[in-house]
Amino acid sequence: MPPIRTLAFVINAEKEGASELGRTLAGIAERAGVAVKQTSTFPVASGYLKGQDACCVIGGDGTLLGVAREAVAEQVPIIGVNRGSLGFLTTFSADEARAHFTGILGGSYQVAHRSLLDCSTGPGSHDLALNDVLIKDEVNSRLVRLEVVADDELVTDYTCDGLIFSTPTGSTAYNLSAGGPIIHPAAEVIAMTPICPHTLSNRSIIFRHNVKLRVYNLGENSRILVAMDGQRNLVVCAGAPVEISVSALKLPLAQHIDYSHFSVVRTKLKWSGGFVEKRA
Repeated sequence: MPPIRTLAFVINAEKEGASELGRTLAGIAERAGVAVKQTSTFPVASGYLKGQDACCVIGGDGTLLGVAREAVAEQVPIIGVNRGSLGFLTTFSADEARAHFTGILGGSYQVAHRSLLDCSTGPGSHDLALNDVLIKDEVNSRLVRLEVVADDELVTDYTCDGLIFSTPTGSTAYNLSAGGPIIHPAAEVIAMTPICPHTLSNRSIIFRHNVKLRVYNLGENSRILVAMDGQRNLVVCAGAPVEISVSALKLPLAQHIDYSHFSVVRTKLKWSGGFVEKRA
């Protein structure tokens, strides 16, 4: 990759050690002649990444999600350094960042282009999601009745706590917790997973990348909440469809040269090897 000459930092100061790590990495960058700017505010302001070669996010996946829309708009690769818990998106550990940051600045990294969901709730009202779109009743304790249509073909009606529409990147987030499948990030599909459905045969469905999905609220006198990446919410009245599709835009995400998705999954989810019986 080309060397990084301008670098924006986004630091979640509430994460233990994040501010100190930010100072260390910024110092490495400045000594390498890289122009540096930084903020601890996220979601970042519109235009913050304009003219930047890359953005280093220090925090957890939630911090990175607060930068994603701006990174997509400016097509600036995100270097995610994990100071949170799981960190599926912030793929560099603090130790790896310290040890390899000079090489990263010199271009020793690869960029994966992660797919996004485009969600529309009406004319002029749409948003992008890197992980998932959640549709549920506006009141947490209520069941929701939703009808799902794929390319003008009825899929089915759901009575459930909600529906999760996930990208492959988001398959290891809420989708996984709700019993959905783990999907390789290069698959370019949409996973739909019902939350606590009232029919035992209702399971996740995988849709092709160019599907056009519409979701209708069938509940009378109820409104549904549409949440993008668990951060941005819209409320929709009954009868108005929620439209979901794969966006033409993608998020550029910086990774190790030898990045392995399944290595990350094994580590983060603490997968072990095969069972070996101990002999007396």
